[in-house]
Amino acid sequence: MNLIKKLLGGDTIEKEKKQLPWITLDSVEQLDVIKEKSKVKTQVIYKHSKKCIGSEKVMERFIDNYQLTANDLDLHYLDLNDYEEVSKRAEQKFNIDNESPQLIVLRNEDVVIYTSNQAINMINLEQLL
Repeated sequence: MNLIKKLLGGDTIEKEKKQLPWITLDSVEQLDVIKEKSKVKTQVIYKHSKKCIGSEKVMERFIDNYQLTANDLDLHYLDLNDYEEVSKRAEQKFNIDNESPQLIVLRNEDVVIYTSNQAINMINLEQLL
């Protein structure tokens, strides 16, 4: 019965979107600031392509599983479609491959982990604090 209601448009319950403490990464200059801040607080860069369905699915799962607050770490969001140059500079600055989606974790000015695609959701950020 519930399936029929959903198919016919009745009794649909939209899942409320979870809001993460994103900090928009939209300039090359921010990369130096992120590296400097990593001396005192873990910094995470999430690179995402809005044009890629696979990237969208990984991001949905990342958001669903995310349990930390802005007090725990700084979570930066880099939109690869709008800020491709920033992504390329991050690749150079942090000596990593340029992929999407991608998660980069910095502590004490060093990249302690970076990964992409489904492996993003296998990372336990709590253990990296």
